[in-house]
Amino acid sequence: MPARTHKIRVMIADDHAILRAGLRMLVNAQADMEVVSEAPDGEQAVQVARETRPDVALLDLTMPRVGGMKALQEMVRGCSEVRVLVLTMHDDPAYLRSALAAGACGYLLKRAVDAELIAAIRAVHRGGIFVDPRLANVLVQDVIAKESTKAGSTRPANILSRRELQVLRLVARGYTSAEIAKQIFVGVKTIETYRSRFAEKLGLRTRSDVIRFAVQMGLLTPETLESEPGGSAR
Repeated sequence: MPARTHKIRVMIADDHAILRAGLRMLVNAQADMEVVSEAPDGEQAVQVARETRPDVALLDLTMPRVGGMKALQEMVRGCSEVRVLVLTMHDDPAYLRSALAAGACGYLLKRAVDAELIAAIRAVHRGGIFVDPRLANVLVQDVIAKESTKAGSTRPANILSRRELQVLRLVARGYTSAEIAKQIFVGVKTIETYRSRFAEKLGLRTRSDVIRFAVQMGLLTPETLESEPGGSAR
């Protein structure tokens, strides 16, 4: 008999019953996950988390009675073993920074596709940090600014452009410059320019450096890396 694997126990906290039902169906459809509890507001989210002790809590930020941010803070204090993944409509970087500072292990926008949510739950459960790819550049900017300040630099921090971030992600996933050029419809020399720019700005010398940075910033998950043409290294 094969050994039984532990399922990821998930709690869903959102004030919209229809959304909770959809999330419940999606999570329960995964062989390695199950929904163990739900809550319609922030106050009940804290109480239910304490009672059911889920592995991962999907938490909305905008809920009645007790707001999601306060609920997050109370859950981190009272249920430290619960990994909180914020699932929200708010794409303002201020919400992202506040949630991570309060102890959230992940931040995903509600417009994310199903596969992103499942990957985020697994990444957070493993002990990682998952940030919605649409907001990842915010953290890149923060890291660069912090390093610039630590180094005592007087020049403005270099910020990655949208294209540079896109190319960085594809490089980390194992695509060659020629393959990337075909995907985003530019010349190979243009791709090489983008690669040189982000490498200089972030101090990334090898593809291994790029992979580590991409994973740390939530631009890439281990599952995605394993399925891409380049594997763990190229």
